Amino acid sequence: MTKVDDRVESRAGVGGGFSRSSPGTSRGAAAGVGRAAPRLYALDGLRLIAALAVAAYHYGGRDGEIAKAWGASPAVQFPTAHSWLAYGWAGVQAFFVISGFVICASGWGRSVQAFFASRASRLLPAYWAAVILVAAVFALPGIAFARVSVSEFLVNLTMLQMPLGADRVLGVCWTLWAEVRFYVLFALCVVLPGVTRRRVIWFCGGWTLASVLAHGAKEPLLDMVLMPEYASLFIGGMGLYLVHRDRRDTAAWLIVVFSLLLSQYQTVEAMWHAPNADYFSYRSQLGIIVAVTVGFVAVGAVALGLLNRVDWPWLTTAGALTYPFYLVHEHLGWPVVRALHQGLGVPSALTVTLTVALMLALAWLLHRWVERPLQPLLRTSLGGRRR
Repeated sequence: MTKVDDRVESRAGVGGGFSRSSPGTSRGAAAGVGRAAPRLYALDGLRLIAALAVAAYHYGGRDGEIAKAWGASPAVQFPTAHSWLAYGWAGVQAFFVISGFVICASGWGRSVQAFFASRASRLLPAYWAAVILVAAVFALPGIAFARVSVSEFLVNLTMLQMPLGADRVLGVCWTLWAEVRFYVLFALCVVLPGVTRRRVIWFCGGWTLASVLAHGAKEPLLDMVLMPEYASLFIGGMGLYLVHRDRRDTAAWLIVVFSLLLSQYQTVEAMWHAPNADYFSYRSQLGIIVAVTVGFVAVGAVALGLLNRVDWPWLTTAGALTYPFYLVHEHLGWPVVRALHQGLGVPSALTVTLTVALMLALAWLLHRWVERPLQPLLRTSLGGRRR
């Protein structure tokens, strides 16, 4: 394989979508030398499905603030469904696998500056808007949900509140902190020297070993940098991108298989506990393993071209709405659920449906009036070429 073939660029869409190539082709040809390949619409659809699964978990699969909104535990509101909705958290695991796939692709052929400009312009505009909006709503009289101090609100705008131990304005922002650390590791180890298949493979192998050692060492600094609980999910996504480039790549398949095996173990360790009356969740070990595997299989189906027929253009919009919806659905969903269910007496299932619809509408507004004008402006200001 020539260096030109190994460095060929692939394109990732702003909404997290991805351009596709024909599976089974050579690694160089797979990315489409000199031309843009068709978009992977199915990946946009998977992102929205993952976000809706997380929303189902937040609205009906856990206790906490949402119980205040319902006026009772979701186990009471959804006596049968709550035990299934408790698996909705697996949407986050799927997000991390998709992120590994897309970020590995988007770094190909880019400088570090362009890579960071792309990531910053993708994450920050909607994030800033969501932090301001949620803080403003929670400051209104009669909103009986946890608020943060002015100082904590301001530090939340940096997206660095997690390592500082500050309260979060957005509960879901812990996943963004994991994403940011992944971007930095990938940029320094792979993008900076230049993305090639060989460097991606070495990075995946090295990070896998280092994260396992960090898990055993139980050293807080190593845990923060190497993220042993999530590393295998990002790594699995990168392996699946290499499979997308060449389905005959044995090393890529080994990365995917090892990552799945490690991911199911790490997730069972984090999410399972023996039956206990003091806990809300009703997850089994087998259920957790299946949920994690489904995320890998779904992204794998995209990587192998099995979902190429899913090429509906409206999925581009679905993918674009995923990120702002994910940011606002939990905290702004609480007052909506309370107003509909306790205030107006709307039945539980219809309350969830209406809340999701309202959050999707808000996500569209954030995408239309915040992301679309600010993303290209921020990208250009930071020195990243629009791709």
